[in-house]
Amino acid sequence: MHIKRYRVTPGRPFRRSGADPDDHGGFKNEADAFERTEAHIARLNPLQERLYAEGKRSLLIILQAIDTGGKDGTIRHVMRGINPQGCNVTSFKAPTPEERSHDFLWRIHRAVPAKGMIGIFNRSHYEDVLVTRVHGDISRAEAGDRFREINAFERELVQNGTTILKFYLAISKDEQRRRLQARVDDPQKRWKFSTGDLAERRYWDKYMRVYADACSATSTKHAPWYVIPANHKWYRNYLVAKIVAATLEKMDPQFPSSRGPSHIRVK
Repeated sequence: MHIKRYRVTPGRPFRRSGADPDDHGGFKNEADAFERTEAHIARLNPLQERLYAEGKRSLLIILQAIDTGGKDGTIRHVMRGINPQGCNVTSFKAPTPEERSHDFLWRIHRAVPAKGMIGIFNRSHYEDVLVTRVHGDISRAEAGDRFREINAFERELVQNGTTILKFYLAISKDEQRRRLQARVDDPQKRWKFSTGDLAERRYWDKYMRVYADACSATSTKHAPWYVIPANHKWYRNYLVAKIVAATLEKMDPQFPSSRGPSHIRVK
């Protein structure tokens, strides 16, 4: 399946109705996709090692989704072969008092991956144009201003050597219900359940609208959005692994050339 199919075209409105969360790319089932998924995941470690050794550029992966959308699972499954020394995961919760005393991008800039690193944002600066809009903390006009700030911020990162991938993990409302119920029913997953998830579920339609607005306004050539069908976790993992691996291969990081004498023999 060509990954461009899932890329939000810059300058064109994104309509959530055009993305099928149940899409599985023509694979019959998880077993049918297993070998290809594992092959893409296997490509990541040597590419990440070259990126780390080169030390000149970085990769930022942004994961956004509605509650139970699969952000944690994507990180756990797709990035399991990556050397932890070369990868940082940042989870953004509700802003602290200190963070609220600064502009909304302040805490984000501090977490941007250093050169040579892969950074993963579990939620991100997009919370400040999603949750805030759903709950009426900012207006549509204020969101427009923030979209422009985000585009400028991401452009600056790209100009300074950071490649950006943005994934919106799309699930259906019925699938969210099933996943929430599974958390309630499983004692080992019950700790992940929050009654706040049920409260937010009432705003489902609003969330779908603001996600569409955000993807439309901020999918750019330098920092594109990919809408990943995520009802099937295995297909979500396949697509994200394929896109991340393809992006790193396009970056083509190189080991530094050796400057030392080649005739040395260690005794």
